[in-house]
Order: sequence, then structure tokens, then C-alpha cells
Amino acid sequence: MKVQLEHPADEIKRLQRCINDVVSILALPAMWGDNKPRDIVHTLLDSLLRMLNLDFVYVSLTNLVEATPSETVKVAPSQEQIFRPQELCMSLNRWLGDDPQKLYLQERSHIGDQDVSLMSWPLGVQREIGVIVAGSRRADFPQDTEALLLRIAANQALIGLQQARLFSEQKRIAYELDQRVAQRTAELAAANEILRKEIVERTRAEEALKRSETFLAEGQRLSRIGSFSWRVETGEITWSEELYRIFGFEQDVVMTLDLIATRVHPEDIPLMNDMVEKALDSVRDFEYKHRLLMPDDSVKYLHLIAHGIRDNDGRLEYIGAVQDVTQRQISEEALAKARFELADVARVTSLAMLTASIAHEVNQPLSGIVTNASTCLRMLTLDPPNVEGARETARRTIRDGNRASDVIMRLRALFSKKASITEQVDINEATREVVALTLSELQRNQVVLRCELAADLPLVTGDRVQLQQVILNLLQNASDAMCGIDDRPRQLFVSSKLEEGDRVRLSVQDRGVGFDPQAMDRLFEAFYTTKNDGMGMGLSVSRSIIEKHRGRLWATLNDGPGATFSFTIPYTTNT
Repeated sequence: MKVQLEHPADEIKRLQRCINDVVSILALPAMWGDNKPRDIVHTLLDSLLRMLNLDFVYVSLTNLVEATPSETVKVAPSQEQIFRPQELCMSLNRWLGDDPQKLYLQERSHIGDQDVSLMSWPLGVQREIGVIVAGSRRADFPQDTEALLLRIAANQALIGLQQARLFSEQKRIAYELDQRVAQRTAELAAANEILRKEIVERTRAEEALKRSETFLAEGQRLSRIGSFSWRVETGEITWSEELYRIFGFEQDVVMTLDLIATRVHPEDIPLMNDMVEKALDSVRDFEYKHRLLMPDDSVKYLHLIAHGIRDNDGRLEYIGAVQDVTQRQISEEALAKARFELADVARVTSLAMLTASIAHEVNQPLSGIVTNASTCLRMLTLDPPNVEGARETARRTIRDGNRASDVIMRLRALFSKKASITEQVDINEATREVVALTLSELQRNQVVLRCELAADLPLVTGDRVQLQQVILNLLQNASDAMCGIDDRPRQLFVSSKLEEGDRVRLSVQDRGVGFDPQAMDRLFEAFYTTKNDGMGMGLSVSRSIIEKHRGRLWATLNDGPGATFSFTIPYTTNT
């Protein structure tokens, strides 16, 4: 069956989930345990495997964590019989090589007896932390969005791993220094020289710590993530440099809740009050999205997550992270606008396809009007005039005029560019109106239409024009699927019924060429079409409209020839 598909625009959602997964690593307490790098690796493996639909993902770390192959490589459940962790680690290490200049690799390679696409991304400028390798047997891997997701996840994980290494290095240095001080104290005769060496070593350690802190601050600036701590009992608030920059405060300002409130958007003050109340009630974790109103009247969108811990005295402290997601918010709004414009393009495209049918629908009543008017004139010129006949002819003229007006009104409603209007919609009535518009075209294509619309269907809540656009797309696709059929009747069956779960179902069944079962997953992809002159937008826009109405649109192959496209949406319940 020839179909016309559209763009589902999931990529921004996938990007948001991936970033949120990795940002959650940074929300943990600052003093991480010895096993925290391993936790970061596990989180990174699971996130990449799920978000990018990979066959496997591998992380190799340098001098940071001792791990077995099963802890540094993750294989998708569906691929566990094909790829084994031990063999994967050996093959991927050979593929990476020892040259740190090979920072970014992307090629098709053989892993065992499998042909896979591989892409690596370094952790650190020269792979000093390690490297990530993502693998998929898909020929088109990686796509641009997948490469972007891998890069963002690697950068976020790098921040966490650098901080983990920093704390580990601090602990090691502190331990070594304590041991040396204890030893030198017992050897007073050589204390001066030894003390001088320790001072030099401590100075170097402090300089290394400052460099690491600078590195962490730069990472927060690049990712637009600031960190904070808040001691609830004393009200003491500590902010990172990036968080001061996000809020637009000078770093020497003492931070208080009242001062923070001066930046919060007035409409989001209740959200801040709710957060403070939860903190005072000792809620362990909380997450908020709110806005800032800056002095220049610009608006920033923030995403805050925090985790509560208690010290040895039982005093509550929250450790959290705040990300500036303004650019992401702007992108989501632009995407929503583009999706709306795309739906308008589909409606205008459908108008061109119905030109012949529109002309037929309008010409019929116009011809009747001309004929009736001529007949009326002749009856009035008779001697004596046939007044009763002229009156009846005038009535028919008015009837035909109303028919032409109804056609124009239906077309204007269907193809006008306007915002969504929610109302109570009778699916049967909406279907009959679309059928009336397409009937002439169906007849010219020798399509026999049969409708079985269930009586007393409850009303649904939605946009009447958008729902009629979906019905129109399904009818046109069904008609196109039968245009080349000559060995059987071109039958089109439209039905409606009430389904369990408070839903109304509409189905369009044809006896056309059907579709390839292997292409089932692509049927509703944007810009995928089997038509020579198709744009590939109809079914994708249709699914977006139905999902917006909290419904579902799907396709099935018939037992005989052809296919059936159906959708269900919840109906309005009277309470």
C-alpha cells in the first residue's frame, strides 16, 4: 500500500532524558566513596545503551578504577547471544590502539563475525581519563543526533569522573602526608629537612587541587550547571562560581533565600515557597523547574535537583545542581511551532489533491441554479404566469445555492490556518462531512464506499478540523492504494464503534496493495512515502494529531488484500 508519512520529532525529548540522567550523577554528595567512579560508569553505560538504542557500549578508564569486562561493557539484552563482554573488550582495545592522538574514531569494522559501526569519544583532552566506544550493527549509525547525544553524555560523565578522581587524589595525598608526618615526628633529629620536603609536596598538592577546581569550574561553565549546598538549620548557603553567573550576582555577595527570591520570576515564587516548605519538612530529594526574571527583563529557565544528607550531629544539608536550560526551552518552543506549521502544510497539500472533487461539488448546484432561474423566468412570462411553478422553481434555486454555500464553508474550515480549537465533536458527523468532500473523487477513481457508523456514539473532546484532517488523510491514502487495482473491486469500508476503556474507534479499510510488514516500524516516520509524488507527511501529522488528543493511531494488514488504518480517542463522560 502506498502511504504518506511524517516527522515525529522525539529528538529533543531524548536529549533531555540523556542530559537529566547524567546530571543526576552530579547531584550526589560531594564526598563520594571509593566505588563512586564505578557507579558513574554503570550509569553512563545504561544511559547510552537505552538512549541511543545501541547493541553495546564500552568505557575504558585510565588509572581511575579497577574493573572486570562485565563492569566496563554493556550489551543490549537482544544481543547477549551475539556479543560477549570478554571478547568485546579485547576486540575494542585492538580497534582503539595505543595512539592518544586518535581521539575521535568512526568507522565500520568487524567484531568477531559481526559487521558493526563503531564510534568513539574521548574522556579528556588526550584521553587521559579514558574513552567511550558505542557500537551498533545498523548501517546508518551514528546519525547526527546520536553523535550529539554521545558527546553530551561523555562531557557530563567527564565532569563527574574528574571530580571523583579529584576526591580520590585528595584522600590519597592526605593519607600519605599524615603517615609521613607521624614518622618524621618520631625522628626529631632529621625533622627540619624532612619537614621542608613535606611542605614542598603539600604545596604541589594544593596547586594540583587548585588546578582541578579550576577545571571543574570550567566544566560547569561549559555545561551551564552550577552546584550549591544549603544547611537548613543555620541557613548557610554556598554557591559555585557558575551559579553566581547564572543568577547574575557578584561572588562576594552573601547568599540568602530572600536575595534569591529577588531573581525568581514573580509567577514562580509559589514554587520556591513550596521548595522551602519541603526542605523544612526534611524531604530527602526534590526537583523543580522555574524561571528567573533578570534585571534587563530577560527570562531564564532553570532545572534544579537536590539531595538531602545529614552530618554526624543529625543536621540536614542539601547538595544540589542547577542547570540553565534556557536554550533547550527555546528549542522546544521552536519545535512546537514548526510542528504546527508542518500540519498546515499538510492541509494545504490535501487541498490541491481535492481540486477536481471541489469543482464537481460546486458545479452541480451552480448548474442547478442557472437551470432553475431560466425555468422560473419562462414560467413568469407565460400568459397567464405560472406563479406556483415559478415559486417551486425558486425554492429549488435557493436549495442549490445553500448546497454550494455548504461546500465552500466546509472547505474554508478544513484548510484555514488557525490555532487549535477544542470543542465537543461528533465523530460520525465529522466523518460524513469529509466523505461528502471526497465522494466525487472516490467515484472518479471507481472506488465503492461503504459506511457503517455506530448509532448513539458519545461525543469526543478535541479540534474538529484536525480530526477531519486525519480522516481525510486516511481516505486519500486508501483511495491511492487501490488506484492500480484492476483484478478486484475497489472497495473502501469506513466504520465507527464504541470500544472498552471509554474510547471511540474509527477504521478505514481498503482492498489495495497493503504494505510490506518489514516497513511496519517506518509507516509513521516523517518524509517516508511509497508514492512517486508524495511528501511523506500525512500519516506522521495524523499520528501527532491523534496523540495530542490522548489517542492512538495504528495500521494492520487485512486477512485478504489491503490494509486497515484505525484510531481511538477517549470520549467525553457526563458526570
